[in-house]
Amino acid sequence: MDLKDKVYKALENVNDPELHKSLIELDMIGDVVIEGNKTIVNVTLTTMGCPLKSTIKGDIEKEVLAIGGLDDVEVVFGEMTKEQKEKLIEKLHGKKDNKEPFKDTRVIAIGSGKGGVGKSTVTANLAVMLSEMGYKVGLIDADILGYSIPQIMGMSNMKPMNIEGGLLLPIEKKGVKVISMGNLVEKDQALIWRGPVLGGILEQFFNDVHWGELDYMLIDLPPGTGDVPLSLMQKLPKAEILIVTTPQITAANVAKRLGLMAAKTNSKIIGLIENMSYFICDNCDEKHYIFGKEEGKKLAEELDTKLFGQIPLVTAVREDSDKGILSVDDPDAHVKENYKAIAEQLIVNS
Repeated sequence: MDLKDKVYKALENVNDPELHKSLIELDMIGDVVIEGNKTIVNVTLTTMGCPLKSTIKGDIEKEVLAIGGLDDVEVVFGEMTKEQKEKLIEKLHGKKDNKEPFKDTRVIAIGSGKGGVGKSTVTANLAVMLSEMGYKVGLIDADILGYSIPQIMGMSNMKPMNIEGGLLLPIEKKGVKVISMGNLVEKDQALIWRGPVLGGILEQFFNDVHWGELDYMLIDLPPGTGDVPLSLMQKLPKAEILIVTTPQITAANVAKRLGLMAAKTNSKIIGLIENMSYFICDNCDEKHYIFGKEEGKKLAEELDTKLFGQIPLVTAVREDSDKGILSVDDPDAHVKENYKAIAEQLIVNS
């Protein structure tokens, strides 16, 4: 094997940081020129504005210098042609015709009867917990008009990368691949769209985002039984429904409607989570059931499903969520143990 072949072989160890595949496999390595003890490596990126260009450069230099016999590495960046980008998209994503979304992925759609029950906070924490447990996890913020996942996960100012030709790369945050309308529009922009448009956007999130291999796809539904939850149940008939409610009778009653809609569309209700179940006083350490008691358990029985867990009402959770800090980020948080137990229930009940 000559020196140039050794360089190409070494570059097989350099991955694109966003696509998580070798630059060689992605056809991003062009000519390799060796001039004495110097190597020039030509790299074609999907966009010259790639924010991780310096990471790629450093990884190439490290691998090439490790070969021995070369003292200097120059990395020259260029941009793919339209044809090269189209070829890359097909290699990554396959052809769109008759493609079944998430064919080999377990899809969990997380919904609630009404807003304000902490559904999105539960979804984000559960996604990160599953990731910490070693699973490959994706998260779609399907609450397109009332998105809150970017704020909760501390990624409001991040934008997904768009490969020319129609493929988005999800944002990776806390080990979870995420896509949300909140990262695609300008901050505080009001979105006023009707049901068919929302359904079209949801389909784009399914089919026009490079999710890669996933074990779990969590979908944060908008509250209620409107167009988006119904559309999702029709487009993803294998999706399992996880319902979030609070102990209030009114919250449980409207959550029941979501469960009944799921039953009518033959969607499986995998379980129920009761959020804000109780408040633990700092001074007496007693549980105070300020919103009521046992409504989640009653609803689970009515829907013939399991109560996966009860999450306490904790002031710090609300404060941290506003700052993009999740409950599962704190190794000492009692709430983290609640989410771990719920994730274990979710895994077992497959």
